[in-house]
Amino acid sequence: METVKLTTLDHSEPVERVVEVIQRDGGVIISNFISGDDLKVLRAELDRYLNETPYGEDAYFAGTQTRRVARLIARSDAVVSVALNPLFIESAKKILQTPTHVWSGSQRVEVSPNIQLSFTQAIQICPGQDLQPLHRDDATSLWRHPQYGREARLQLMLAVSDFTEENGATRVIPGSHTWDDERMPTQEETVPAEMAAGSALLWVGSVYHGGGANKSDRPRTGLSMSYDLAFLRSEENHLISIPIDRVRQLPEEMQRLLGWGASQTFLGWVEIDGQMREPRDLLDMPSFTEVGKGF
Repeated sequence: METVKLTTLDHSEPVERVVEVIQRDGGVIISNFISGDDLKVLRAELDRYLNETPYGEDAYFAGTQTRRVARLIARSDAVVSVALNPLFIESAKKILQTPTHVWSGSQRVEVSPNIQLSFTQAIQICPGQDLQPLHRDDATSLWRHPQYGREARLQLMLAVSDFTEENGATRVIPGSHTWDDERMPTQEETVPAEMAAGSALLWVGSVYHGGGANKSDRPRTGLSMSYDLAFLRSEENHLISIPIDRVRQLPEEMQRLLGWGASQTFLGWVEIDGQMREPRDLLDMPSFTEVGKGF
């Protein structure tokens, strides 16, 4: 079986071309996604936190030779610029904001979903880290394929250092966004998203992928984030409307029902000391007194 390669486009290509390739292959590499000067600033900001972050504790998925740092919008202006890069956000809008029609009384109304920034995470795969299991990121929302007729996520991996097959470049199965849920992915079907620092991989949530094995003697650092469909959330925002002192008084079950627990697929995690934890763990920290204030 011939393996499909990833297409590389220059950052000067129009959004329409980027979207065309993503819809065809499931993903695309954008060369020179950010400038060299912006890359230097981003690398310095991320290194400040990565150098203080311990390795993960999850041998199966997150990796015990991998560092992960989240909460990046609070920590880095350079990350904000990446999130607002027109090729990324406009591609997300074109791919995710597929309109549908609903009845409101006697009126049939066209509605397009909003998008929201789902997560930001610096991921540093260090020497000795093995392959990450292949997965679809929209599995966090238990998205099914191909029944829903729309994508749930557009994800980005920006190469902060060069990505090579030897140092653990993200492995992708181009075309797997067309597969149903019965077909199992295999490493033999993957290709490495090799790219120079400053380039970026964009892919939809239905594409099978995973972190590569780092067989080199240096870390591989990337910045990942995604835009998701914004209707995958609670109608009322309990997390910022109910005071923390009141939340602490509630039964654990009520706390979880209000959003202070992570789902079984681990949607809703927070980063504490470099680890992905349940939000409830914050309630045990006396220093945590207000959402958005930090801890």
